[in-house]
Amino acid sequence: MIALILYIMLKSYYKSIKGCDLMSNNVVSEIVANIEKVIIGKKKTVEHIVIALICNGHILIEDVPGVGKTTLVSALAKSISADYKRIQFTPDVMPSDITGFSMYHPKKQEFEYQEGVLNTNILLADEINRTPPKTQSSLLEAMEEKQVTVDGQTYPLPNPFLVFATQNPIEYLGTYPLPEAQVDRFIMKISIGYPNEAQEALILSTYDNTHPLKKLQSVTTIEQLLTVQEEVRSVFINQELKEYIVELVSQTRKEKEVILGASPRGSLNLMIAAKAWAYYKGRDYVIPDDILALYVPVIAHRISLRQEATLKDQTPEKILSKIINQTKIPTGVN
Repeated sequence: MIALILYIMLKSYYKSIKGCDLMSNNVVSEIVANIEKVIIGKKKTVEHIVIALICNGHILIEDVPGVGKTTLVSALAKSISADYKRIQFTPDVMPSDITGFSMYHPKKQEFEYQEGVLNTNILLADEINRTPPKTQSSLLEAMEEKQVTVDGQTYPLPNPFLVFATQNPIEYLGTYPLPEAQVDRFIMKISIGYPNEAQEALILSTYDNTHPLKKLQSVTTIEQLLTVQEEVRSVFINQELKEYIVELVSQTRKEKEVILGASPRGSLNLMIAAKAWAYYKGRDYVIPDDILALYVPVIAHRISLRQEATLKDQTPEKILSKIINQTKIPTGVN
């Protein structure tokens, strides 16, 4: 009872120092609705990619060819008026293609930095697992620190800077598994999936005369997006819910079927994702449902199962579902 009273007092104080309710959660809904003009019947997927956007987090999209991965990212970039670049990862892509390089300028008699594809707001790294580990690793500094270092010189990247990477889960010939350190830097791993027959018929009608992406207009600006990202950070989460997040994540390290559990970065990402979901739902405070809504997409790609567990048809999603059922949900914070 005392904890609940303290929570209410803290929430009231928090609102008083903010001065008003959060400004722009309707902007998030507008982005979702705008992308749905192009991506038909996949609202949850669209919501997840927009949540990653307002968390300022990178996202990994794993799915078969032809379901709209590239279109999804292109629609997102158009919706927010973002600078957007796409690179097709192949075995011959070099790290310097990603980070940029120094080139000697004869007239100035000095080296000048030539930008790579990282100098953008949104980078679509298409089929990221088709390039060797050395090239994959060139993204690590940029994804974590929003900067690149070339020949000892550090260059900041635009704000925001987001990597949306795609990979095919079926093809293995000519692919390189992503290192765990890189996988852990993606706030979420999502898939689009096949549409049902009704959705596919609607796709045919929507794309009949022209590609809807050509007519798609922006619904916000980079400046508004940065404001939203700041507001998401300021969403209130009480100590009991922070402990709930820690419990959900730490349990992945205790499961006997799991050889590698989620890292503390997973806890941090789950907290900011829960704040973003609360913001999207029009609240300036987190409830347990916000955490549970993003638990699987934020954590599943961070755990690796033992081989015997895989042979028994276990999956990360099944393990996480079991953890949810075994972990007590905090009371008094709804």
